[in-house]
Amino acid sequence: MATQRTYGDGCAIAHALDLVGERWSLLVVRELLLGPKRFTDLKRGLPNASPNVISDRLRELERAGVVKRDKLPPPASSHVYALTDWGRDLEEIVLSLGRWATLSPTLPREDPIGADSVVLSLKGLFDAGAAEGLRATYELRLGEDRFAITVSDQRIDITRGSADRPDATIDADPGTFFAVLSDGRSIADVQRGGEMTIEGDIDVVENLMRLFPRPAAAR
Repeated sequence: MATQRTYGDGCAIAHALDLVGERWSLLVVRELLLGPKRFTDLKRGLPNASPNVISDRLRELERAGVVKRDKLPPPASSHVYALTDWGRDLEEIVLSLGRWATLSPTLPREDPIGADSVVLSLKGLFDAGAAEGLRATYELRLGEDRFAITVSDQRIDITRGSADRPDATIDADPGTFFAVLSDGRSIADVQRGGEMTIEGDIDVVENLMRLFPRPAAAR
């Protein structure tokens, strides 16, 4: 059992909550969906969770078979945490939860948002139909984090790290990028304010931002 508490219910939904329903557990999973992280990187992505809580969740998720601990090859030789193959199957569940909560009339839009959350929202809100005919590669720089984004064949692929010869590079803090993505701020506005820097083809950036329509709030 992944946690000390259990619902004592034979339903698979209840068992899933036994495994990943503890506070912070799914957010640890969220932070690992785009690739392995060191403990310090996890702490940076979960600033409101104490180191002890993150350690507890990692141990529980590792015991449940959701997370594994790896060691990077030399010269790094540091330990990182990664999702197991089974743990990666949680991606669509996490993205579905995000899409569902996007419709909430009480979504706390004024709260800060992390880089991984912003990038996962791209995957969750992606409109394949709107991407017809678009083939482009982007490097998205959100603070200290780098992501390579490729749109091709009405698919979006996102990996952690720098992009190879991107058509455009976007540099902003996560909150600014998310405001353009979801709150209607224009690229021109944030560029004028010095909040976003774009290198390369501005048109392909405009095309990218059209791929993530935001659904209307629930009633």
